[in-house]
Amino acid sequence: MVTRLDEARLLERAEDLTGLLVDTVEDGASIGFLAPLDRTAAMAWWKERAGAVAAGQLAVWAACEGGRTVGTVGLAFSDKPNSRHRAELVKLMVHRDARGKGLGRRLLTTAEEAAARAGVTLLHLDTETDSLAERLYGSAGWTRAGVIPDYAASPAGVLRPTTIYYKYVGAAALTR
Repeated sequence: MVTRLDEARLLERAEDLTGLLVDTVEDGASIGFLAPLDRTAAMAWWKERAGAVAAGQLAVWAACEGGRTVGTVGLAFSDKPNSRHRAELVKLMVHRDARGKGLGRRLLTTAEEAAARAGVTLLHLDTETDSLAERLYGSAGWTRAGVIPDYAASPAGVLRPTTIYYKYVGAAALTR
């Protein structure tokens, strides 16, 4: 089950979300953190997101199995007047134990549909080049815009390229 988290729910699930974030980084996903990721730092990062959720700048969805958070995805909304039509897809994570069941695709679809309902017409994201995530985005109809070399360090600290993707959603997708 995929549920949108408000500020209170995010804080209630902070421990589970922390475990998911640590697992994802330990598995080598380049999502902005270096390994080993300290649980205290991961917990603080999630708690810092609560304010953005409350302000409407960030939407977060969590997928749960057996009472445990096993996946998440977010949409970061622009606060600039000239870019309110777009949002960034952020932190799509699926716990190692829950992979291979279509959860990543379900989370991605949830975020895309919610963006369209919110009036967003263009989504964008970046992901490590040649990662498993890159295959998901390509197969889900996202368009590859290009690659930036040495964009971010992997969890192991090695500089890696990132691929930028975009996708039109809602009515904009029908006219493209």
